[in-house]
Amino acid sequence: MQAHPTTSRDAELSTLLRAESQTVAAWTTDWDARRVASHLAVIVLGAGGFGAAMGWWRSPEQGLFVAIKFPLILLLTALGNALLNAMLAPLLGLNISMRQSMLAILMSIAIAAAILGAFSPLLGFLVWNAPPMTPDVQSTATYGFIKLATVAVIAFAGIAGNVRLFQLLRQLAPSRNIARRVFIAWLAGNLFLGSQLSWIARPFIGSPQLPVVFLRENALKGNFYENVWATIGDLSRFDFD
Repeated sequence: MQAHPTTSRDAELSTLLRAESQTVAAWTTDWDARRVASHLAVIVLGAGGFGAAMGWWRSPEQGLFVAIKFPLILLLTALGNALLNAMLAPLLGLNISMRQSMLAILMSIAIAAAILGAFSPLLGFLVWNAPPMTPDVQSTATYGFIKLATVAVIAFAGIAGNVRLFQLLRQLAPSRNIARRVFIAWLAGNLFLGSQLSWIARPFIGSPQLPVVFLRENALKGNFYENVWATIGDLSRFDFD
């Protein structure tokens, strides 16, 4: 008897979330349009739901904007690094195609997005019960807690996705050392592009002093790393004695 398509899709999603490395590694050798579409759907729904909860505190419009931007950041990061990762891997001892590189990154991001989606009701509950944004909200404990909770969930989802990515690379690579080298190189590229895209796509939580916009007027001015360096410079001028 032929398996029902819905049952088959559920089984594949379950396999992905459990990151059964041998099965998932086999998936990278075959571009299955239906499977790729399911991964894209997980990213859009999971990251979109978390983004909506993140921006809703500022306003429903902000929630809609972030629900669109957050999945776009993940997808553009995967697309932007697919070619780079495919070039880096052979140099580090792992001979894979750009298609395999793209599928590997896409699956790891889908796992992270699924975790974000699972946490979106919790973040939505926090935002729903938080007091309305006021001009001095950024100095309150509520703002700090929601911001910290958001960063913690994103970090957890990212770590989980990258752990699964390493397990996948371990199946594809001839040795653990090669898998580790490729993973570190891929991780650096993902962090570099992802952080810069996040900088361009700000705001996310939003600020009551600024209007609700999809992108800020100065979105392309400066970069994430310049801002981090400036922040370090500001901290170094404080006298902690």
